[in-house]
Amino acid sequence: MSGCLLGIKCRYDGTSRPHPGLKEMLEGKVPIPVCPEQLGGLPTPRPPAEISSGDGEEVLLGRAQILNVEGQDVTENYLRGAEETLRIAQIYQVTEALFQDKSPACGVEHIVKKGKVAKGKGVATARLEAQGIKVTACDNF
Repeated sequence: MSGCLLGIKCRYDGTSRPHPGLKEMLEGKVPIPVCPEQLGGLPTPRPPAEISSGDGEEVLLGRAQILNVEGQDVTENYLRGAEETLRIAQIYQVTEALFQDKSPACGVEHIVKKGKVAKGKGVATARLEAQGIKVTACDNF
Protein backbone atom coordinates (compact mmCIF):
# COMPACT_ATOMS: atom_id res chain seq x y z
CA MET A 1 0.00 0.00 0.00
CA SER A 2 1.08 3.58 -0.51
CA GLY A 3 3.27 4.37 2.48
CA CYS A 4 1.89 7.91 2.74
CA LEU A 5 -1.51 6.43 3.66
CA LEU A 6 0.05 4.92 6.78
CA GLY A 7 1.60 8.22 7.86
CA ILE A 8 5.04 7.75 6.29
CA LYS A 9 6.31 11.14 5.13
CA CYS A 10 7.20 10.08 1.60
CA ARG A 11 5.02 12.35 -0.56
CA TYR A 12 6.74 14.71 -2.99
CA ASP A 13 6.38 17.57 -0.50
CA GLY A 14 7.74 15.57 2.45
CA THR A 15 4.33 15.02 4.03
CA SER A 16 2.10 12.00 4.49
CA ARG A 17 -1.58 11.52 3.78
CA PRO A 18 -2.88 9.24 6.54
CA HIS A 19 -6.34 7.99 5.77
CA PRO A 20 -8.89 8.29 8.60
CA GLY A 21 -10.30 4.94 9.60
CA LEU A 22 -7.62 2.98 7.74
CA LYS A 23 -6.63 1.03 10.86
CA GLU A 24 -10.14 -0.36 11.17
CA MET A 25 -10.37 -1.06 7.43
CA LEU A 26 -7.15 -3.08 7.54
CA GLU A 27 -8.19 -5.19 10.54
CA GLY A 28 -6.69 -8.66 10.13
CA LYS A 29 -4.43 -7.64 7.24
CA VAL A 30 -0.71 -6.88 7.23
CA PRO A 31 0.02 -3.74 5.19
CA ILE A 32 3.33 -3.54 3.33
CA PRO A 33 4.11 0.16 2.85
CA VAL A 34 5.84 1.22 -0.37
CA CYS A 35 6.63 4.48 -2.09
CA PRO A 36 7.40 3.73 -5.74
CA GLU A 37 8.94 7.18 -6.19
CA GLN A 38 11.42 6.60 -3.37
CA LEU A 39 12.03 3.02 -4.54
CA GLY A 40 12.91 4.53 -7.93
CA GLY A 41 15.64 6.66 -6.34
CA LEU A 42 13.88 10.01 -6.02
CA PRO A 43 14.48 12.03 -2.84
CA THR A 44 11.89 13.32 -0.40
CA PRO A 45 10.98 16.08 -0.73
CA ARG A 46 11.19 16.27 -4.54
CA PRO A 47 9.77 18.51 -7.24
CA PRO A 48 6.26 17.42 -8.25
CA ALA A 49 6.02 15.54 -11.53
CA GLU A 50 3.37 14.71 -14.11
CA ILE A 51 2.99 12.24 -16.96
CA SER A 52 3.43 14.23 -20.17
CA SER A 53 0.75 12.47 -22.23
CA GLY A 54 -1.36 9.38 -21.75
CA ASP A 55 -0.94 7.65 -18.41
CA GLY A 56 1.18 5.02 -16.66
CA GLU A 57 0.34 2.41 -19.26
CA GLU A 58 1.73 4.71 -21.97
CA VAL A 59 4.89 5.25 -19.88
CA LEU A 60 5.38 1.47 -19.60
CA LEU A 61 5.06 1.20 -23.38
CA GLY A 62 7.65 3.95 -23.89
CA ARG A 63 5.11 6.34 -25.41
CA ALA A 64 5.05 8.92 -22.60
CA GLN A 65 7.49 10.57 -20.24
CA ILE A 66 7.30 11.88 -16.71
CA LEU A 67 8.65 15.38 -16.22
CA ASN A 68 9.00 17.28 -12.99
CA VAL A 69 8.13 20.97 -12.68
CA GLU A 70 11.80 21.84 -13.32
CA GLY A 71 11.59 20.12 -16.73
CA GLN A 72 13.76 17.16 -15.68
CA ASP A 73 12.83 13.79 -17.20
CA VAL A 74 12.28 11.41 -14.26
CA THR A 75 10.71 8.59 -16.30
CA GLU A 76 13.46 6.09 -15.48
CA ASN A 77 12.97 6.69 -11.74
CA TYR A 78 9.25 5.94 -12.06
CA LEU A 79 9.88 2.83 -14.14
CA ARG A 80 12.47 1.58 -11.62
CA GLY A 81 10.08 2.31 -8.75
CA ALA A 82 7.27 0.41 -10.45
CA GLU A 83 9.56 -2.61 -10.96
CA GLU A 84 10.74 -2.53 -7.32
CA THR A 85 7.14 -2.25 -6.12
CA LEU A 86 6.24 -5.27 -8.25
CA ARG A 87 9.25 -7.16 -6.88
CA ILE A 88 8.08 -6.54 -3.30
CA ALA A 89 4.54 -7.59 -4.22
CA GLN A 90 5.86 -10.83 -5.74
CA ILE A 91 8.07 -11.61 -2.74
CA TYR A 92 5.09 -11.30 -0.40
CA GLN A 93 2.64 -12.88 -2.87
CA VAL A 94 0.44 -9.80 -2.83
CA THR A 95 -2.86 -10.09 -4.69
CA GLU A 96 -4.29 -6.65 -3.82
CA ALA A 97 -2.80 -3.20 -3.36
CA LEU A 98 -4.26 -0.04 -1.85
CA PHE A 99 -2.80 3.13 -3.39
CA GLN A 100 -3.21 6.88 -3.11
CA ASP A 101 -5.03 8.21 -6.16
CA LYS A 102 -3.86 11.14 -8.36
CA SER A 103 -0.15 10.28 -8.15
CA PRO A 104 1.97 9.69 -11.29
CA ALA A 105 3.18 6.52 -9.57
CA CYS A 106 0.22 5.31 -7.50
CA GLY A 107 -2.79 6.86 -9.23
CA VAL A 108 -5.48 4.23 -9.67
CA GLU A 109 -8.30 6.05 -11.42
CA HIS A 110 -6.85 9.55 -11.69
CA ILE A 111 -3.56 11.34 -12.22
CA VAL A 112 -2.74 15.03 -12.41
CA LYS A 113 -2.03 16.38 -15.90
CA LYS A 114 -1.25 20.01 -16.64
CA GLY A 115 -2.24 20.86 -13.07
CA LYS A 116 -5.70 19.29 -13.35
CA VAL A 117 -7.10 15.94 -12.24
CA ALA A 118 -7.59 13.61 -15.22
CA LYS A 119 -8.58 9.99 -15.69
CA GLY A 120 -5.60 7.66 -15.82
CA LYS A 121 -3.32 5.29 -13.95
CA GLY A 122 0.06 5.86 -12.40
CA VAL A 123 3.08 3.84 -13.51
CA ALA A 124 3.25 1.51 -10.47
CA THR A 125 -0.49 0.85 -10.65
CA ALA A 126 -0.25 -0.02 -14.35
CA ARG A 127 2.71 -2.33 -13.67
CA LEU A 128 0.97 -4.20 -10.84
CA GLU A 129 -2.28 -4.53 -12.78
CA ALA A 130 -0.37 -5.92 -15.78
CA GLN A 131 0.70 -8.76 -13.47
CA GLY A 132 -2.85 -9.43 -12.28
CA ILE A 133 -2.64 -7.59 -8.96
CA LYS A 134 -5.85 -5.75 -8.10
CA VAL A 135 -5.16 -2.11 -7.23
CA THR A 136 -7.78 -0.05 -5.39
CA ALA A 137 -7.76 3.68 -4.73
CA CYS A 138 -7.81 4.35 -1.00
CA ASP A 139 -10.91 6.50 -1.37
CA ASN A 140 -12.75 3.48 -2.82
CA PHE A 141 -11.64 0.99 -0.15
